[in-house]
Amino acid sequence: MSTDQSAVPETILVIDDEVGIRNGCRRVLSAEGFQVRLAETAEQGLELLRAHPETSLTLVDLRMPGMGGLEYLPQAAELAPEMVSVVITAYATIETAVEATKRGAYDFLVKPFTPDDLLRVTYKALQHVRLLRERNRLQAEQERRLLELATEKSRLRIIINAMAEGVLVANAEGSLVLYNPAALRVLPGCDPQVAVSDLKRVLQPPALLALINEAQEQRKRLSREIALTHLPEQGWILADAAPVVEQGSGAFLGTVVVFRDITELKKVEQVKAQFVNMVAHELRAPLAAIDGYLALMQEGLATDPAQQRQMVARSRQRLKALLDLVGDLLNMARMEAGTVRREIEPHCLREIASEVLEMMAPLAAEREITCHLEFPPDLPPVEADREELIRLCNNLVSNAIKYNRESGEVRIVGEREGPFVKLVVSDTGVGISEENQQRLFSEFFRERRAESRHVTGTGLGLSIVKRIVDFYHGRVEVQSRPGQGTTFTVWLPCRFQCRE
Repeated sequence: MSTDQSAVPETILVIDDEVGIRNGCRRVLSAEGFQVRLAETAEQGLELLRAHPETSLTLVDLRMPGMGGLEYLPQAAELAPEMVSVVITAYATIETAVEATKRGAYDFLVKPFTPDDLLRVTYKALQHVRLLRERNRLQAEQERRLLELATEKSRLRIIINAMAEGVLVANAEGSLVLYNPAALRVLPGCDPQVAVSDLKRVLQPPALLALINEAQEQRKRLSREIALTHLPEQGWILADAAPVVEQGSGAFLGTVVVFRDITELKKVEQVKAQFVNMVAHELRAPLAAIDGYLALMQEGLATDPAQQRQMVARSRQRLKALLDLVGDLLNMARMEAGTVRREIEPHCLREIASEVLEMMAPLAAEREITCHLEFPPDLPPVEADREELIRLCNNLVSNAIKYNRESGEVRIVGEREGPFVKLVVSDTGVGISEENQQRLFSEFFRERRAESRHVTGTGLGLSIVKRIVDFYHGRVEVQSRPGQGTTFTVWLPCRFQCRE
């Protein structure tokens, strides 16, 4: 017989108290190319196993002084789990064979035995060792692959759950089999505890379900903007539905839907449309008026100096409205881009309000509006940028004058309220309808009413006020009724006492 040639010969441990058995086994096995180690006792054999756990086969005597072969077997199995043990004995009985097998013995070698008997048992046992090691290798490989598969699935689930886009997967029967947290916006009826749900029952809005059905029927990818009409605050999504078809057979397997929230983009589109309409209107009217005045003067149709001065004054008034529009647009652009430069220092709000009233005096006098300023001398200052405080007061007082009735009143009151300075600007003007008060601080919003049709403006003033107040962690409120005036209240944080 001959052994398989390999780079490292297999190791065989022979444990027997008879020197003749040990030496005889070494001669026969070494001649076959095996590496043979000898031990006189079971204790010595265990020490060799600790030092050489790669040992493939142990030939161990059943009865020896001290530890016997039966006691050796379970301890050897712990030290070398892939090793096979063959018991050498001169007292082979059925009881002994059963007990040795229970303790892990693979086979018996009965004394006296010939070299052929030894080699036959040895090769048979080593073949078993090779099969055992291959089985263990395959099992470990299978467990590793299963672990990799589980890890891959876990990674996929983590990635899908972390996506900002919503993901839905439906099978060919129309049942929902996979979704991520972002998809819950369109799955108000989905129970997370249920593994599979009927898509028709849990999916909203109907337009999204129609898109999926259309993609299934046409077997092609479709994309569509869909309004989320089922939500309290309507939003928009851009949904892509793609059918999954098996390669080769062409069998339909299901549909994958990926969608992203485009609500903010739709709002931007709406604001852009409002902006274009507002700019077109606000630019066209004053430019047309200025062009008309200049044409009259150029053609010599306005020769009276008083009439010419009146035309120039009105032209300048129109140009100022355009400059205000440009200024408001620039301020909004800087706030949106976060490029506003602020020098935050303590400022006395009474001084700011007085300065604004001086600037507004000509406008108030023109409409015979009486303005009252009421500030206590010990009012704490506000830590803010001076220009922003002037802009805030200017927008509030300007509106109070422009939307007031003829010979009306404007009151500007400052007072301390806890950690805030409260600024109250009230008028006796046309007022604001209740339904429009919620939209009052939106960009480009202006309430269209007969009483205020003569008032020019951009619809950005109060939006700028809201942004300034929000930056300083304050708040602003409005109270109004049509025909009974309007009151704006602003709270701004304060820290120090105002100097006398």
